[in-house]
Amino acid sequence: MKAAVYRGKGLLSVEDVPRPDPPVEDEVQVRVTRAAVCGTDSAEWDHGPLLTIPPVILGHEFTGIVDSIGPSVTGFSPGDRVVAGAGVSCGECEWCSSGRTNLCSSYQTLGLQIDGGLADYVNAPASTLMLVPDDVSDDEAALAQPQSVAMHAVRRSGVASEEMCVVLGAGGIGAFIISAARARGVGQLIALDIDAERLETAARLGASKTVDVSGVDLVEAIRAATSPDGPHVIIEATGAPHAPAACFEAVRKGGRVLLVGLQGAPREIDLFALTVREVEVTTTLAHVFAEDLADSLEVLRTTDLFDVVVDKVIGLDQLVDEAIRPMAERRAKGKIVVDLTR
Repeated sequence: MKAAVYRGKGLLSVEDVPRPDPPVEDEVQVRVTRAAVCGTDSAEWDHGPLLTIPPVILGHEFTGIVDSIGPSVTGFSPGDRVVAGAGVSCGECEWCSSGRTNLCSSYQTLGLQIDGGLADYVNAPASTLMLVPDDVSDDEAALAQPQSVAMHAVRRSGVASEEMCVVLGAGGIGAFIISAARARGVGQLIALDIDAERLETAARLGASKTVDVSGVDLVEAIRAATSPDGPHVIIEATGAPHAPAACFEAVRKGGRVLLVGLQGAPREIDLFALTVREVEVTTTLAHVFAEDLADSLEVLRTTDLFDVVVDKVIGLDQLVDEAIRPMAERRAKGKIVVDLTR
């Protein structure tokens, strides 16, 4: 079978590799139909390995058709359409027992530490899979995993429908977060970015206001777009070095800042200012399968998310030149989906 094998920085190629062994115990073998490409995939190629354990087949955002099942699998049959949550948790540790499976003590991800779905076939634990509704296409289902990450992030922010929410960064995960916030019923939803096309996407996804913050003071821009007191919630989705400090300063007293974008180095924080203004700082990681994946499929079923955020659909042989490289060089115009049936 064909698969995208990652072996280290700059070392990613589409190769002929053996098909996975028949599934055992709780495994399901999936014939992959679509796989979306994540910024994590391009980052690993550009300057990894960071999260991966190479050699590994990339792909943690995928959907497909059940080919065969292990002897202890229930709830799935050959021919079923399924989508992967990709996060593999033990189900037994303290975090799993409290429902925080994304913090599992032995957490691994298909496509990062375990062979993933940028391949013709992949074996996945049944616990990571969910049936795809008939009225959600394969193309759409490929976006369920990143939308789940966004659903989890918005839930972690605690934003309520009547509150004012700023999303800083409308590209990549930021676009999905805007979609998730709209699905949560947030009415005052302001998207900030430095790219006009991303801001247009944000508006199409439901942002009530968009603001170009290129070349301006970020704190002043946030307050001007919201109120002199600042918004109730700011979701930082850029990972830009200066962004967290600006969010902490711009949010209102008693407000909340959710950090989504990953920082490449430690940052200095004015803890005194945070404390005397009683600002809450929250972080987020991945998603919780049982809470977020079904909600993300519902968003995909009831909105035009795919049409808004996807730039193009390519074949697996085009992966490096048409997806990984332009994403690493920040030339990609939107999400890129791989059609494994081509």
